Amino acid sequence: MSSETIVTALFLISAVIAAGVLINAIFPAIYRTADTFGSVSHEADTKMRTDFKIVNTFAQKPEAKIWLKNVGSARLHVNDIDIADIFIGSVNNFERFSLSGHYDKEELQNNYWDPGETLSITVSSSLIPESDGENMVYVAVILPNGVRRSEEFPPS
Repeated sequence: MSSETIVTALFLISAVIAAGVLINAIFPAIYRTADTFGSVSHEADTKMRTDFKIVNTFAQKPEAKIWLKNVGSARLHVNDIDIADIFIGSVNNFERFSLSGHYDKEELQNNYWDPGETLSITVSSSLIPESDGENMVYVAVILPNGVRRSEEFPPS
C-alpha cells in the first residue's frame, strides 16, 4: 500500500518537473512569435492609414515643384519626411533625392504632416527635360513605410 503511494508521488513529481521543462522550452518561442505578430500588425496598420496624393506639378528646366496632400488618417513626423525618397527627371532618365532640404519645414507648424495638409517640394535637376512637346517629367515619391505615388507630366 505505501509502495503505491510512493510510486504515485514519484510519478506526480516527475510530471510536474516535465511540465516545467516543457513550459521553459516553449514559452520563449511563443513570446517571440507574439512579438513578431504584434510588430507586423503595427506596421501594416501604419501603412494602411498612410496615404498621400500628388495634387499639382510644375516643371521648367532645371526646377520642378510638386505639391503633395496627406489624404490618409495618419500623420507623419518631419524625420520620416526627411528620409523619404523622390525620383525626378525624364521618364527613362531620372535621379534620386532625399526629401530633406527640398521642402519648407515652416509649412509643418507642429513638426508633423497632418491629414489634410499640403506639402510643397522644390527640386532642381539637370535631368528635367526641356519643354518640347514630346518629353515628359517623371516624379515618384516614396515614404519610408513603402507608400508610393508617381506621376508623369509635361514640362512648362
